[in-house]
Amino acid sequence: MATSRPALIALTALAPVSWGTTYAVTTEFLPPDRPLFTGLLRALPAGLLLLALARVLPRGAWWWKSVVLGALNIGAFFPLLFLSAYRLPGGMAAVVGSVGPLFVVGLSALLLGQRPSARTLLTGIAAAFGVSLVVLQAAGALDALGVLAAFASTASMSTGTVLTKRWGRPEGVGPLALTGWQLTAGGLLIAPLAVLVEGAPPALDGRAVGGYLYLAVANTAVAYWLWFRGIGRLSATQVTFLGPLSPLTAAVVGWAALGQALTPVQLAGMALAFGATVAGQIGPRRKRSGPEAVRGTSGGTVLGSPGGKAPKGSTVVTGRA
Repeated sequence: MATSRPALIALTALAPVSWGTTYAVTTEFLPPDRPLFTGLLRALPAGLLLLALARVLPRGAWWWKSVVLGALNIGAFFPLLFLSAYRLPGGMAAVVGSVGPLFVVGLSALLLGQRPSARTLLTGIAAAFGVSLVVLQAAGALDALGVLAAFASTASMSTGTVLTKRWGRPEGVGPLALTGWQLTAGGLLIAPLAVLVEGAPPALDGRAVGGYLYLAVANTAVAYWLWFRGIGRLSATQVTFLGPLSPLTAAVVGWAALGQALTPVQLAGMALAFGATVAGQIGPRRKRSGPEAVRGTSGGTVLGSPGGKAPKGSTVVTGRA
C-alpha cells in the first residue's frame, strides 16, 4: 500500500524526534567518556538485527558503497556525535547540528545538480537561528574539541544523506537491508578504534544496559530505517529540514524530564525552528507536459507513480553518474 506524502513525512520525522532523546540518555544513563564504545553498541547490534531480518547482502559495487555510506552516516558520525555530547552542553551541540540543512543544500547543488532557491536558503537560516534561540540560555562554556566534533559529525551525516539520495538503492533491495548494511559497516569500523582508544568495555549496571538497548533498537534500528526510507522517497533537502526536530525534542525532554526551564525567548525560537521545518517540506511545484510525463529524482524514483516505483516501460531520468 502506497504511503501518502504527509504520512511519509510524519514517519520520517519520528527519526529526528527519537534522536532528540540521545543527549538525555547519554548523560543520564550511560558510562561517562566512552563515545566510541557507545557508538559501537548503538550501531553494530542494530545492524546485525536488521541484516538478520532482511537476509540480503550487498552485491558488486554496493560492497564499497555500503562501506562509504556506513562510514559517513554511522562510523564517523556516531563517535563524533557522542564526543560532542560528552564535551558540550546538549544545547550547544544541537545548535551546531542545526546547520545540517545548509550543508545538505550546498552538497545537493554539487552532487545532485539541485540549485538552491532563495526560499530554501532563508528557511535553513531561520531553522538554525530558531534552534540557537532555544539553546542560547544553556550554551555554557565552549570546548574547542567538542565544537569541532559537532561540526564534523554534521558534515559527515549531511554528506552521507546526499550520497544516499544520489546512489539510491539496488533493484529489489528495500530500506531495511540498506540500513542494516550501513549500520553493520559503521559498527565494524568503530570496533577496532574503540578497543585501541578506550580499552576494555566498562562495567555496565542496569541503567546503562537499558540505555544501550534503547539506543540500539528504537533510537537506531527503527529510527534509521525510517530515515533512509524517507530519503528514498523525499528529496534530500526535505529530509534534512526535519533535522531541527531533534534539538527541539531535546529541549522538550530537558524541560519535561530533567527540570530545565524554558524562557519566552526559547519558546519563540522553538516556534521559529518548527515553522522552518514545516516550510522545508513545501517543495517547488513541478511543471508537467501531460498526465503521462514523469520525471525521476536523483535516487532513481519516479514522481507521480505509487511508492516512487517506475511502471514497466516508463523512462526514468536517474541523475546518477
